[in-house]
Amino acid sequence: MGDSFDFNHHSHRRLNPLTNNWVLCSPHRTQRPWQGKQEEDDTSKRPSYDPSCYLCPRNTRASGGTQNPDYKDTFVFENDFPAVQQNQPDLEVSPSEESSLLLQVEPVRGQCHVICFTPSHDKTLADMSESEIVPVINAWTDIYNTSGAKPYINHVQIFENKGAIMGCSNPHPHGQVWSTEDIPQETATELSNLKTYHDKHHRCMLCDYVKTETDADQKAKSTTPSTSSPSTSSSPAGSRIVCENDSFMCLVPFWAIWPFETMVLSKTHLASLSDMNDTQKNDLANILRRITCRYDNLFRCSFPYSMGIHQAPTNGNKEHEELSHLHLHFYPPLLRSATVRKFLVGFELLGEAQRDLTPEQAAKRLTECSETHYKSS
Repeated sequence: MGDSFDFNHHSHRRLNPLTNNWVLCSPHRTQRPWQGKQEEDDTSKRPSYDPSCYLCPRNTRASGGTQNPDYKDTFVFENDFPAVQQNQPDLEVSPSEESSLLLQVEPVRGQCHVICFTPSHDKTLADMSESEIVPVINAWTDIYNTSGAKPYINHVQIFENKGAIMGCSNPHPHGQVWSTEDIPQETATELSNLKTYHDKHHRCMLCDYVKTETDADQKAKSTTPSTSSPSTSSSPAGSRIVCENDSFMCLVPFWAIWPFETMVLSKTHLASLSDMNDTQKNDLANILRRITCRYDNLFRCSFPYSMGIHQAPTNGNKEHEELSHLHLHFYPPLLRSATVRKFLVGFELLGEAQRDLTPEQAAKRLTECSETHYKSS
C-alpha cells in the first residue's frame, strides 16, 4: 500500500445529496475473479411485427377483447393490469387504535398508462432516430399534463423497464406511467433534500451540480497525465460527463450505485417536461438516443436498464415546483459483460450500497463507446 491515497485504488465513501445516502467505492475489487451466476445474452433477432405480441399494432391485448389500432408512431392506453386504481372503496383508518403507532396504512388511488414507443417490434430507443423519439417525449408530456391536472393525482411517475433481466414482461419497446395521489418515497426524499440545500445555500442543488460537473470536465480536459496527481487530490480526478448538448447533460453521477448508472440533467432550471420548448425536446431526444446507443455498444447487446423521470409533483405546491429540477435516472444492472450483472445483496442490503468500478472509470468507458450503433456499423 502506498503512502498517498488514490481514489482509483483505495476504498472510500461518497454521499448522494439527493437521497442523503452513502455509497461505498471499492475500486481495488475490479480484478476479483467471477464464478457466480451469468445471465443469458439475448442475441435473437426480433421481427418488426410479431402477431403474438400484445402491444404490436392491430393485435389483441393481453386482457382480451381489445384490439390495438394500426398506430404509426406512439400509442398510449390505460394499463389493462394497473398497479393502482381510480375507483376503489374508501379506507377508513381509526387513529385511536393502539396498533396505529406501528401498523400504519393508507389508501392509494391512481391511474396507470402504457406508452408504446413505436409500432416496430424490433426497435428500442437506441435504434430509433431523434425524430422518432420526439413523439415519445410529447406523449410523456401530454400524460404528465392531463393526468396531473386531475384533482386526485399529485404525482406522475414515467419510467421504462428494458430487458427481461429488469422484469420487462413484453419486449415490444414501451414504457409506463403510474399517476398517484401520493408522492412516492424516492421523490419525497429528493424534494426534502433539495429543500434543505436551497434553504441553506439559496440555490438549486442540481443547478449547482451541473456547474460542478462542467468545471470538473473542463479541468480534466486541461490537465495532462504528467501534471495530474489523483492520489494527492482531495477529490477524484477525471470527467464524469458522457455526452451533452446545449440543453442537457448526461453523466455518471459522483455517487452512482450501479456500475454504469447515468443521470440526464437539464442545464437550465426546468421543473418538468411541460416547461420544455421544441428545441429542448429535440435536445432531450438527442441525448436519449446517444446514451442508449452507447449503452448497447458497451457490451454489444441490447443493454437492459430501468429509466425514470423525476420532475415536479402535480399537487399544485408552488414550493415543490420551484425546488424541482428535471432529471432522468438510468439504472442498468450489467457489470462486466452482457451476461454478468451486479447484485444488491449482503452488505448492500444490510449496510449501504457498494460499487467496484469508480464513476470516473465508468464514464470513461461509456465515453469511449461510439454513438453509431454496433448493428449499423
